[in-house]
Amino acid sequence: MKKWIFIGLGAIVVLLVVVVVVGISKLGPIVKMAVNTYGPKITGTELHVDDVGISIFSAEAKLKKFFLGNPKGFKSPSAMKVGYIYVDVDEGSLTKDTIIIKKVEVVGPEITYEKRGKTDNFKSILNNVQKNIPKGESAKKEPAKEGPGKQLIINDFILKNGKVNLAVAMPGGVLADQEIKVDLPDIHLKDIGKKKGGASPAEVAKEIFAALHGKITAPNVMGALDDQLKKLGGVGVETIEKAATDVVKGAGKEAGSVTDKVKGLFEKKD
Repeated sequence: MKKWIFIGLGAIVVLLVVVVVVGISKLGPIVKMAVNTYGPKITGTELHVDDVGISIFSAEAKLKKFFLGNPKGFKSPSAMKVGYIYVDVDEGSLTKDTIIIKKVEVVGPEITYEKRGKTDNFKSILNNVQKNIPKGESAKKEPAKEGPGKQLIINDFILKNGKVNLAVAMPGGVLADQEIKVDLPDIHLKDIGKKKGGASPAEVAKEIFAALHGKITAPNVMGALDDQLKKLGGVGVETIEKAATDVVKGAGKEAGSVTDKVKGLFEKKD
């Protein structure tokens, strides 16, 4: 009798393991769909990943070829591209209203920072995200205006080994040069959404993009980009921005000469 009890218990354990493994293995397409469907609605830009791999033993996700496009009005091909993003999920929280993410690690992002007048592409993305954060009583009932009905807590968000490439908006298009590139200081955010017991995807995105924009526009990063630009062409970011504004206003020959100089600087040489 005991033998059959043990056999029965063993069969139940095996069945549970199979259910868990099959369930987690299906998580990849679900994560990919969620990112590709709800991401663009939050940022107001093109946003997608090519694939999502899931470890069946740890529920750790690997988002492959993450692409973040630019808002309308910006001309550079992308705002950010990342080969891999690692996401370690607390699998026990997947069936609950608040999903706990142990760690998000963004490694080696290629960032294009495009200045356009008094704004820039990441500030514009941040403004788009802000518009999608629910306000008032609706925030308690609906985590996102349009999105999955889940709250999020991220224990650790790490972005490291990033590079910032400068793009400059000029009349007739955008000018960018891969040589004008500097290192981005690492970002480490802790306990996103934890204080309020969970945050909407838009609220999480706001905190991350605010931190990212702050690092990109910090004096050390902008100063390094400006120095590289001056070494290559003798003019800095402020001079280029003023020239672009003056050309639009029809300010005259001086602005045009700066524009020509900058175009020559950014022309690709064989």
